[in-house]
Amino acid sequence: MPEMKKCDVVILGTGPAGLQAAIHAARRKVSVLVLGKESKSSIFHHHVENYCCVFNTTGEDIITTGRQQAASFGAEFLEEDVLSIAMGEGRFKITLESGIIVGAGAVIIATGTARKRLGVPGEKELLGRGVSYCVECDCNFYKGAEVAVIGNGSAAASGALSMLAYARTVHLVCEALDISPALAADVRQSAIVLHENRKVKDIVGKHEVEGGVMDDGSRLMVQGVFVELGAKGVMELAGLLGVQLDDEMKHIQTNKKMETSVPGLYAAGDITGPPWQVAKAVGEGCVAGLEAAGYAKRAAKPSAP
Repeated sequence: MPEMKKCDVVILGTGPAGLQAAIHAARRKVSVLVLGKESKSSIFHHHVENYCCVFNTTGEDIITTGRQQAASFGAEFLEEDVLSIAMGEGRFKITLESGIIVGAGAVIIATGTARKRLGVPGEKELLGRGVSYCVECDCNFYKGAEVAVIGNGSAAASGALSMLAYARTVHLVCEALDISPALAADVRQSAIVLHENRKVKDIVGKHEVEGGVMDDGSRLMVQGVFVELGAKGVMELAGLLGVQLDDEMKHIQTNKKMETSVPGLYAAGDITGPPWQVAKAVGEGCVAGLEAAGYAKRAAKPSAP
């Protein structure tokens, strides 16, 4: 049986928006769980000089201090990626890469928007013709085919496992798997063909993908290449819940309370659109944290007879 946890508010993302949300939600005396790996925050490795009242600091310092603040108010942290989110019986069910299942009254998405690309020849040219950034979106197109999933994190690992139900052969190409021991065991015990300490340096094909060339010169004769770098794509997770996106289909649409189109689901920071600034992320995180805490409290009250 998987380990089960219950929490009032779960926050996806450990950047300024997520941490500010955690601070304000925890101060409202609800249980708060923050998910994500702080070193993967887009601000972590940056220098910050335009955030009011904080002069000449680093993203790492901001993240470290924010985490300490949130923890001092009772927020908990788990450095895990999310594999899936579902809704049932008025609560969110969140499955983590370790297999832990978290039940939450409200969820805040504050993960940023970066969709990492390989940056290799053929990737851009063959996008939509064998190159994809979403296993769950495009898996049905590759029934009985041979495919490669590229990446080191949970998105790649879980994506490769999912593709086993569709593709004839699934290759997972990675420099080094950076996932939980439980997920790594699932990969190694499966039928996935694992290529560790390898990179794809070229995606080839005239009109559609015909293969991928690795850095040792070997070639994978695949018809599909799924680029899944980093954590589970947040837009994929949001899409599973039917969240309304903006007109460009790049960001989550919210109102002034940072509410999405799904009751109990909030979004803050870069995931809601520009400007890409710490000040904007912190402000939205504040609102989202307060609103989510209030929602979780109301949802926890027993209904009147």
